[in-house]
Amino acid sequence: MITVTEIFDQAKTLSAQDRKELAKLLIDSLDVPPPVAPPKTGAEIAAMVQSMEPIEFVDPQLDDPVEWVKAQRRKRPNQLKTYGSGEQ
Repeated sequence: MITVTEIFDQAKTLSAQDRKELAKLLIDSLDVPPPVAPPKTGAEIAAMVQSMEPIEFVDPQLDDPVEWVKAQRRKRPNQLKTYGSGEQ
């Protein structure tokens, strides 16, 4: 593999105009956005979800979503205390 120093040494042998062109090309290459992966299709998402391990429900005995949220909010201060005290 060629090193940056070797490339620079080769670039020094170019004419002033060629070095300017090389510098412009290098600077412009920094502005190229990274490649974006195409969005997943519904079938791909469904396959990914099906391949996941089953999750354990938190408080499955609570059928009412409002009551479930209230229960989680009641637990939250106690959970945060363990982080503040350094326990886990």
